Amino acid sequence: MVQENAPDFAQAVAKDLNKPKTEMYFAEIARRTSTRAPIVQRSLISAEKLEEWAKPAMVDVPDWQKPWAPKIYKNAKGVVLIIAPWNYPMTLSLQPLIGAIAAGCCAVLKPSEISPHYSALLATLTPRYLDSKAFRIVLGGVPETTKLLELQWDHIFYTGNSRVARIIATAAAKHLTPLTLELGGKCPVIVDPSTDIGIAAKRTLWGKAQNCGQVCVAPDYVLVPRSHQEAFVDALKAAYMQFFPDGCLASDSISRIVSPEHHSRLMKLLERTQGQVILGGKSEGLKMEMTVVKNVSANDSLMEGEIFGPILPIVPVDNLQDAIDFVRDRAHPLVLYAFTESAEFKDQILKGTLSGSLIFNDTFQQLAVNEIPLGGVGESGHGRQVLKYTFDEFSYERASIDLPKEAEPFIGMRYAPYTEENFKIMAAPAFMPIPE
Repeated sequence: MVQENAPDFAQAVAKDLNKPKTEMYFAEIARRTSTRAPIVQRSLISAEKLEEWAKPAMVDVPDWQKPWAPKIYKNAKGVVLIIAPWNYPMTLSLQPLIGAIAAGCCAVLKPSEISPHYSALLATLTPRYLDSKAFRIVLGGVPETTKLLELQWDHIFYTGNSRVARIIATAAAKHLTPLTLELGGKCPVIVDPSTDIGIAAKRTLWGKAQNCGQVCVAPDYVLVPRSHQEAFVDALKAAYMQFFPDGCLASDSISRIVSPEHHSRLMKLLERTQGQVILGGKSEGLKMEMTVVKNVSANDSLMEGEIFGPILPIVPVDNLQDAIDFVRDRAHPLVLYAFTESAEFKDQILKGTLSGSLIFNDTFQQLAVNEIPLGGVGESGHGRQVLKYTFDEFSYERASIDLPKEAEPFIGMRYAPYTEENFKIMAAPAFMPIPE
Protein backbone atom coordinates (compact mmCIF):
# COMPACT_ATOMS: atom_id res chain seq x y z
CA MET A 1 0.00 0.00 0.00
CA VAL A 2 2.71 2.48 0.96
CA GLN A 3 4.96 1.68 -2.01
CA GLU A 4 2.19 1.89 -4.58
CA ASN A 5 0.75 5.11 -3.15
CA ALA A 6 3.84 6.86 -1.80
CA PRO A 7 3.42 10.04 -3.91
CA ASP A 8 -0.19 10.36 -2.77
CA PHE A 9 0.78 9.93 0.87
CA ALA A 10 3.56 12.52 0.53
CA GLN A 11 1.15 14.95 -1.11
CA ALA A 12 -1.48 14.41 1.59
CA VAL A 13 0.98 15.09 4.40
CA ALA A 14 2.29 18.12 2.53
CA LYS A 15 -1.25 19.50 2.49
CA ASP A 16 -1.63 18.87 6.22
CA LEU A 17 1.79 20.02 7.42
CA ASN A 18 3.66 21.48 4.44
CA LYS A 19 6.16 18.71 5.18
CA PRO A 20 8.98 18.65 2.60
CA LYS A 21 9.01 15.62 0.31
CA THR A 22 12.58 14.79 1.35
CA GLU A 23 11.63 14.77 5.03
CA MET A 24 8.52 12.68 4.33
CA TYR A 25 10.47 9.96 2.53
CA PHE A 26 13.44 10.18 4.89
CA ALA A 27 11.38 9.92 8.05
CA GLU A 28 8.21 8.05 7.14
CA ILE A 29 8.06 6.21 3.81
CA ALA A 30 11.41 4.64 2.90
CA ARG A 31 15.03 5.50 2.22
CA ARG A 32 18.09 3.67 1.04
CA THR A 33 20.66 4.55 3.66
CA SER A 34 18.92 3.53 6.87
CA THR A 35 15.99 1.78 8.46
CA ARG A 36 14.96 4.74 10.60
CA ALA A 37 11.16 4.80 11.05
CA PRO A 38 10.30 4.36 7.31
CA ILE A 39 7.34 2.07 7.02
CA VAL A 40 8.37 0.08 3.94
CA GLN A 41 11.54 -1.24 5.59
CA ARG A 42 9.84 -2.00 8.88
CA SER A 43 7.02 -3.85 7.15
CA LEU A 44 9.52 -6.04 5.33
CA ILE A 45 11.62 -6.66 8.44
CA SER A 46 8.53 -7.62 10.43
CA ALA A 47 7.49 -10.12 7.77
CA GLU A 48 10.99 -11.54 7.61
CA LYS A 49 11.37 -11.87 11.39
CA LEU A 50 7.81 -12.91 12.24
CA GLU A 51 8.43 -16.65 12.45
CA GLU A 52 11.34 -16.03 14.83
CA TRP A 53 9.32 -13.64 17.02
CA ALA A 54 6.26 -15.88 17.19
CA LYS A 55 7.84 -19.28 17.76
CA PRO A 56 7.24 -20.84 21.20
CA ALA A 57 10.06 -20.23 23.65
CA MET A 58 11.58 -23.28 25.30
CA VAL A 59 12.62 -22.74 28.90
CA ASP A 60 15.59 -24.09 30.82
CA VAL A 61 14.36 -26.34 33.65
CA PRO A 62 15.85 -29.07 35.84
CA ASP A 63 16.23 -32.43 34.11
CA TRP A 64 13.34 -34.01 36.03
CA GLN A 65 10.94 -31.34 34.67
CA LYS A 66 12.02 -31.57 31.04
CA PRO A 67 9.48 -34.32 30.21
CA TRP A 68 6.76 -31.80 31.09
CA ALA A 69 7.65 -29.90 27.88
CA PRO A 70 7.40 -26.42 29.44
CA LYS A 71 7.21 -23.64 26.89
CA ILE A 72 5.89 -20.13 26.39
CA TYR A 73 3.60 -19.30 23.47
CA LYS A 74 3.20 -15.81 21.99
CA ASN A 75 -0.55 -15.27 21.61
CA ALA A 76 -2.39 -12.35 20.08
CA LYS A 77 -4.18 -10.19 22.65
CA GLY A 78 -7.28 -9.96 20.46
CA VAL A 79 -9.04 -6.87 19.11
CA VAL A 80 -7.04 -3.69 19.64
CA LEU A 81 -7.54 0.06 19.28
CA ILE A 82 -4.79 2.29 17.88
CA ILE A 83 -5.16 6.06 18.35
CA ALA A 84 -2.58 7.92 16.27
CA PRO A 85 -1.42 11.56 16.25
CA TRP A 86 -0.99 14.03 13.40
CA ASN A 87 2.69 14.97 13.55
CA TYR A 88 4.20 11.85 11.93
CA PRO A 89 0.89 10.49 10.71
CA MET A 90 2.17 7.57 8.66
CA THR A 91 4.81 6.25 11.04
CA LEU A 92 2.73 6.66 14.18
CA SER A 93 -0.37 5.04 12.71
CA LEU A 94 1.10 2.27 10.57
CA GLN A 95 3.98 1.26 12.84
CA PRO A 96 1.60 0.08 15.59
CA LEU A 97 -0.66 -1.47 12.95
CA ILE A 98 2.26 -3.50 11.59
CA GLY A 99 2.88 -4.84 15.10
CA ALA A 100 -0.78 -5.65 15.61
CA ILE A 101 -0.97 -7.53 12.30
CA ALA A 102 2.24 -9.39 13.08
CA ALA A 103 0.91 -10.43 16.49
CA GLY A 104 -2.30 -11.74 14.94
CA CYS A 105 -4.66 -9.08 16.28
CA CYS A 106 -7.64 -7.44 14.65
CA ALA A 107 -7.39 -3.66 14.85
CA VAL A 108 -9.34 -0.44 14.65
CA LEU A 109 -7.12 2.50 13.76
CA LYS A 110 -8.23 6.04 14.59
CA PRO A 111 -5.96 8.57 12.79
CA SER A 112 -5.95 12.20 13.82
CA GLU A 113 -8.58 14.62 12.57
CA ILE A 114 -5.86 17.30 12.63
CA SER A 115 -4.20 15.61 9.61
CA PRO A 116 -7.40 15.29 7.51
CA HIS A 117 -5.84 14.71 4.09
CA TYR A 118 -3.63 11.86 5.31
CA SER A 119 -6.44 10.32 7.37
CA ALA A 120 -8.91 10.42 4.47
CA LEU A 121 -6.39 8.83 2.11
CA LEU A 122 -5.61 6.10 4.63
CA ALA A 123 -9.32 5.35 5.06
CA THR A 124 -9.75 5.11 1.29
CA LEU A 125 -6.74 2.88 0.62
CA THR A 126 -6.74 0.50 3.57
CA PRO A 127 -9.78 -1.59 2.48
CA ARG A 128 -8.05 -2.24 -0.85
CA TYR A 129 -5.14 -3.93 0.89
CA LEU A 130 -6.43 -5.29 4.21
CA ASP A 131 -9.48 -7.37 5.09
CA SER A 132 -12.15 -4.99 6.37
CA LYS A 133 -13.48 -7.73 8.63
CA ALA A 134 -10.24 -7.55 10.61
CA PHE A 135 -8.91 -4.01 10.12
CA ARG A 136 -10.91 -0.78 10.09
CA ILE A 137 -10.08 2.92 9.88
CA VAL A 138 -12.39 5.21 11.86
CA LEU A 139 -12.38 8.91 11.00
CA GLY A 140 -13.63 11.70 13.21
CA GLY A 141 -12.74 13.82 16.21
CA VAL A 142 -13.40 13.81 19.93
CA PRO A 143 -16.99 12.43 19.76
CA GLU A 144 -15.93 9.44 17.66
CA THR A 145 -12.90 8.76 19.85
CA THR A 146 -15.07 8.99 22.97
CA LYS A 147 -17.46 6.40 21.52
CA LEU A 148 -14.57 4.09 20.69
CA LEU A 149 -13.27 4.36 24.25
CA GLU A 150 -16.63 3.23 25.62
CA LEU A 151 -16.06 -0.17 24.00
CA GLN A 152 -14.07 -2.98 25.52
CA TRP A 153 -10.73 -3.61 23.82
CA ASP A 154 -8.03 -6.17 24.43
CA HIS A 155 -5.35 -3.46 24.17
CA ILE A 156 -5.22 0.27 23.47
CA PHE A 157 -2.17 1.84 21.85
CA TYR A 158 -2.14 5.64 22.13
CA THR A 159 0.44 8.14 20.90
CA GLY A 160 -0.02 11.76 21.92
CA ASN A 161 0.02 14.08 24.90
CA SER A 162 -0.32 13.31 28.59
CA ARG A 163 -3.60 15.23 29.00
CA VAL A 164 -5.44 12.99 26.54
CA ALA A 165 -3.54 9.97 27.85
CA ARG A 166 -5.16 10.46 31.25
CA ILE A 167 -8.60 10.47 29.63
CA ILE A 168 -7.79 7.28 27.74
CA ALA A 169 -6.33 5.61 30.82
CA THR A 170 -9.48 6.44 32.79
CA ALA A 171 -11.68 4.94 30.08
CA ALA A 172 -9.46 1.86 29.83
CA ALA A 173 -9.59 1.33 33.59
CA LYS A 174 -13.33 0.65 33.41
CA HIS A 175 -12.59 -2.53 31.45
CA LEU A 176 -9.10 -3.18 32.90
CA THR A 177 -7.76 -2.78 29.37
CA PRO A 178 -3.95 -2.85 29.06
CA LEU A 179 -2.37 0.23 27.52
CA THR A 180 0.63 1.39 25.59
CA LEU A 181 1.08 5.13 26.08
CA GLU A 182 3.67 6.77 23.85
CA LEU A 183 3.77 10.31 25.21
CA GLY A 184 6.43 12.98 25.32
CA GLY A 185 7.35 15.79 27.67
CA LYS A 186 10.28 18.15 27.78
CA CYS A 187 13.33 16.40 26.31
CA PRO A 188 16.45 18.18 27.57
CA VAL A 189 19.83 18.63 25.92
CA ILE A 190 22.86 18.85 28.20
CA VAL A 191 25.96 20.41 26.63
CA ASP A 192 29.38 19.72 28.13
CA PRO A 193 31.51 22.80 27.35
CA SER A 194 34.50 20.57 26.62
CA THR A 195 32.71 19.00 23.65
CA ASP A 196 32.69 20.33 20.08
CA ILE A 197 30.21 23.18 20.53
CA GLY A 198 29.72 23.60 16.78
CA ILE A 199 28.70 19.99 16.28
CA ALA A 200 26.47 20.06 19.36
CA ALA A 201 24.64 23.17 18.16
CA LYS A 202 24.27 21.92 14.58
CA ARG A 203 22.86 18.55 15.61
CA THR A 204 20.57 20.10 18.21
CA LEU A 205 19.15 22.63 15.75
CA TRP A 206 18.67 19.92 13.11
CA GLY A 207 16.73 17.82 15.62
CA LYS A 208 14.59 20.79 16.63
CA ALA A 209 13.85 21.64 12.98
CA GLN A 210 12.42 18.22 12.16
CA ASN A 211 8.70 18.66 11.50
CA CYS A 212 9.13 22.22 12.79
CA GLY A 213 9.70 20.90 16.31
CA GLN A 214 6.37 19.07 16.36
CA VAL A 215 7.60 15.68 17.50
CA CYS A 216 7.77 14.00 20.89
CA VAL A 217 11.54 13.36 20.70
CA ALA A 218 12.45 16.92 19.66
CA PRO A 219 15.02 18.70 21.83
CA ASP A 220 12.85 20.85 24.09
CA TYR A 221 15.44 22.94 25.91
CA VAL A 222 19.21 23.18 26.34
CA LEU A 223 21.17 23.16 29.60
CA VAL A 224 24.63 24.67 29.19
CA PRO A 225 27.06 26.18 31.70
CA ARG A 226 26.48 29.94 31.64
CA SER A 227 30.16 30.52 30.87
CA HIS A 228 29.59 28.88 27.47
CA GLN A 229 26.07 30.07 26.68
CA GLU A 230 27.26 32.72 24.19
CA ALA A 231 29.52 30.26 22.39
CA PHE A 232 26.60 27.87 21.99
CA VAL A 233 24.34 30.70 20.78
CA ASP A 234 26.90 31.73 18.17
CA ALA A 235 27.16 28.13 16.98
CA LEU A 236 23.36 27.90 16.69
CA LYS A 237 23.32 31.06 14.57
CA ALA A 238 25.97 29.59 12.27
CA ALA A 239 24.00 26.35 11.91
CA TYR A 240 20.82 28.32 11.22
CA MET A 241 22.48 30.22 8.37
CA GLN A 242 23.75 26.93 6.94
CA PHE A 243 20.31 25.29 7.05
CA PHE A 244 18.23 28.33 6.08
CA PRO A 245 20.39 30.85 4.19
CA ASP A 246 17.32 32.81 3.10
CA GLY A 247 15.53 32.37 6.44
CA CYS A 248 12.96 29.84 7.59
CA LEU A 249 9.95 31.67 6.21
CA ALA A 250 11.33 31.47 2.67
CA SER A 251 12.60 27.91 3.02
CA ASP A 252 11.07 24.81 1.47
CA SER A 253 13.08 22.65 3.88
CA ILE A 254 10.90 23.04 6.95
CA SER A 255 7.30 22.20 7.80
CA ARG A 256 4.67 24.58 9.11
CA ILE A 257 2.68 24.65 12.33
CA VAL A 258 -0.25 22.27 12.03
CA SER A 259 -3.12 24.61 12.94
CA PRO A 260 -4.00 28.18 13.94
CA GLU A 261 -4.63 26.99 17.51
CA HIS A 262 -1.17 25.50 17.86
CA HIS A 263 0.39 28.56 16.22
CA SER A 264 -1.40 30.88 18.63
CA ARG A 265 -0.27 28.81 21.61
CA LEU A 266 3.38 29.04 20.52
CA MET A 267 3.27 32.78 19.85
CA LYS A 268 1.72 33.38 23.28
CA LEU A 269 4.58 31.45 24.88
CA LEU A 270 7.02 33.79 23.15
CA GLU A 271 5.05 36.85 24.23
CA ARG A 272 5.26 35.76 27.88
CA THR A 273 8.88 34.64 28.03
CA GLN A 274 11.30 36.60 30.19
CA GLY A 275 14.20 35.22 28.16
CA GLN A 276 15.94 37.02 25.31
CA VAL A 277 14.93 36.06 21.77
CA ILE A 278 18.22 36.11 19.87
CA LEU A 279 17.21 34.23 16.72
CA GLY A 280 13.92 34.03 14.83
CA GLY A 281 10.64 34.77 16.55
CA LYS A 282 8.67 35.78 13.48
CA SER A 283 5.90 33.99 11.66
CA GLU A 284 3.98 34.23 8.41
CA GLY A 285 0.66 32.46 8.26
CA LEU A 286 1.29 29.08 9.85
CA LYS A 287 4.99 29.16 9.04
CA MET A 288 7.18 30.02 12.00
CA GLU A 289 10.88 30.71 12.23
CA MET A 290 13.22 28.51 14.19
CA THR A 291 13.52 30.56 17.36
CA VAL A 292 16.26 30.54 19.99
CA VAL A 293 15.73 32.16 23.39
CA LYS A 294 18.63 32.55 25.82
CA ASN A 295 18.76 33.24 29.57
CA VAL A 296 15.59 31.27 30.19
CA SER A 297 14.84 30.58 33.86
CA ALA A 298 13.31 27.46 35.37
CA ASN A 299 9.94 29.16 35.94
CA ASP A 300 9.70 30.82 32.52
CA SER A 301 6.66 30.37 30.27
CA LEU A 302 8.80 28.25 27.93
CA MET A 303 9.43 25.77 30.74
CA GLU A 304 5.79 25.23 31.75
CA GLY A 305 5.19 22.28 29.45
CA GLU A 306 6.29 20.55 26.27
CA ILE A 307 6.82 23.22 23.61
CA PHE A 308 6.06 21.06 20.55
CA GLY A 309 7.19 23.71 18.13
CA PRO A 310 10.28 25.48 16.74
CA ILE A 311 11.25 27.35 19.93
CA LEU A 312 14.51 26.36 21.65
CA PRO A 313 15.07 27.81 25.14
CA ILE A 314 18.59 27.89 26.52
CA VAL A 315 18.74 27.52 30.30
CA PRO A 316 22.14 28.50 31.72
CA VAL A 317 23.39 26.55 34.73
CA ASP A 318 26.41 26.97 36.96
CA ASN A 319 27.93 23.58 36.20
CA LEU A 320 27.18 20.15 34.76
CA GLN A 321 26.06 18.71 38.09
CA ASP A 322 23.42 21.44 38.23
CA ALA A 323 22.26 20.32 34.78
CA ILE A 324 21.82 16.75 36.03
CA ASP A 325 19.96 18.00 39.11
CA PHE A 326 17.71 20.16 36.91
CA VAL A 327 16.68 17.13 34.85
CA ARG A 328 16.26 14.88 37.87
CA ASP A 329 13.97 17.35 39.64
CA ARG A 330 11.43 17.23 36.80
CA ALA A 331 9.19 14.66 35.13
CA HIS A 332 11.18 11.91 33.45
CA PRO A 333 11.59 12.79 29.76
CA LEU A 334 11.01 10.53 26.79
CA VAL A 335 14.58 11.22 25.67
CA LEU A 336 17.58 12.84 27.30
CA TYR A 337 20.25 14.15 24.93
CA ALA A 338 23.78 14.96 26.05
CA PHE A 339 26.80 16.17 24.11
CA THR A 340 30.01 15.10 25.81
CA GLU A 341 33.15 13.08 25.15
CA SER A 342 33.71 12.42 28.85
CA ALA A 343 33.15 8.80 29.86
CA GLU A 344 32.89 9.93 33.48
CA PHE A 345 30.17 12.49 32.72
CA LYS A 346 28.26 9.97 30.57
CA ASP A 347 28.28 7.62 33.55
CA GLN A 348 27.06 10.42 35.84
CA ILE A 349 24.12 11.08 33.53
CA LEU A 350 23.32 7.39 33.17
CA LYS A 351 23.29 6.81 36.93
CA GLY A 352 21.86 10.18 37.98
CA THR A 353 18.82 10.53 35.70
CA LEU A 354 15.84 8.60 34.36
CA SER A 355 14.51 8.84 30.79
CA GLY A 356 12.95 6.60 28.18
CA SER A 357 16.09 6.84 26.05
CA LEU A 358 19.55 8.31 26.63
CA ILE A 359 21.31 9.60 23.51
CA PHE A 360 24.85 10.92 23.42
CA ASN A 361 26.21 13.31 20.81
CA ASP A 362 23.24 13.50 18.46
CA THR A 363 19.48 13.98 18.33
CA PHE A 364 16.87 11.67 16.79
CA GLN A 365 19.45 9.05 15.86
CA GLN A 366 18.03 6.50 18.29
CA LEU A 367 15.25 6.07 15.71
CA ALA A 368 17.78 4.68 13.24
CA VAL A 369 18.39 1.56 15.33
CA ASN A 370 15.69 -1.08 14.91
CA GLU A 371 17.03 -3.25 17.69
CA ILE A 372 16.33 -0.80 20.52
CA PRO A 373 12.88 0.24 21.77
CA LEU A 374 11.18 3.60 21.77
CA GLY A 375 9.17 4.33 24.89
CA GLY A 376 8.89 6.50 27.94
CA VAL A 377 9.04 6.20 31.70
CA GLY A 378 6.71 7.81 34.20
CA GLU A 379 4.84 10.74 32.67
CA SER A 380 6.51 10.24 29.29
CA GLY A 381 4.61 6.99 28.86
CA HIS A 382 4.86 3.26 29.32
CA GLY A 383 5.20 0.37 26.93
CA ARG A 384 7.57 0.06 24.00
CA GLN A 385 7.50 0.05 20.23
CA VAL A 386 9.63 -0.55 17.13
CA LEU A 387 9.49 -3.89 15.31
CA LYS A 388 9.68 -6.77 17.83
CA TYR A 389 8.86 -4.45 20.71
CA THR A 390 5.60 -3.48 18.98
CA PHE A 391 4.86 -7.15 18.30
CA ASP A 392 5.40 -7.85 22.00
CA GLU A 393 3.00 -5.05 23.02
CA PHE A 394 0.17 -6.73 21.11
CA SER A 395 1.07 -10.24 22.30
CA TYR A 396 0.92 -11.95 25.63
CA GLU A 397 3.01 -14.84 26.90
CA ARG A 398 0.98 -17.99 27.46
CA ALA A 399 2.75 -20.51 29.66
CA SER A 400 2.23 -24.21 28.99
CA ILE A 401 3.26 -27.59 30.35
CA ASP A 402 2.18 -31.11 29.39
CA LEU A 403 2.64 -33.65 32.19
CA PRO A 404 2.97 -37.23 30.97
CA LYS A 405 1.67 -40.08 33.08
CA GLU A 406 5.27 -41.16 33.58
CA ALA A 407 5.71 -38.12 35.87
CA GLU A 408 3.53 -39.72 38.54
CA PRO A 409 6.46 -41.01 40.65
CA PHE A 410 7.84 -37.46 40.90
CA ILE A 411 4.57 -35.81 41.87
CA GLY A 412 2.94 -38.59 43.90
CA MET A 413 4.07 -37.16 47.22
CA ARG A 414 1.69 -34.21 46.80
CA TYR A 415 -1.40 -36.37 47.27
CA ALA A 416 -3.25 -36.93 50.55
CA PRO A 417 -2.95 -38.41 53.03
CA TYR A 418 0.01 -36.19 53.92
CA THR A 419 2.93 -37.85 55.71
CA GLU A 420 5.89 -36.50 57.61
CA GLU A 421 8.25 -38.21 55.17
CA ASN A 422 6.70 -36.50 52.15
CA PHE A 423 6.60 -33.21 54.02
CA LYS A 424 10.36 -33.32 54.61
CA ILE A 425 11.00 -33.99 50.92
CA MET A 426 8.72 -31.22 49.66
CA ALA A 427 9.70 -28.67 52.32
CA ALA A 428 13.44 -29.25 51.98
CA PRO A 429 14.02 -26.15 49.76
CA ALA A 430 12.69 -23.92 52.56
CA PHE A 431 15.64 -24.97 54.71
CA MET A 432 18.38 -24.54 52.11
CA PRO A 433 21.50 -22.81 53.48
CA ILE A 434 21.70 -19.12 52.47
CA PRO A 435 25.15 -18.04 51.24
CA GLU A 436 26.95 -15.47 53.39
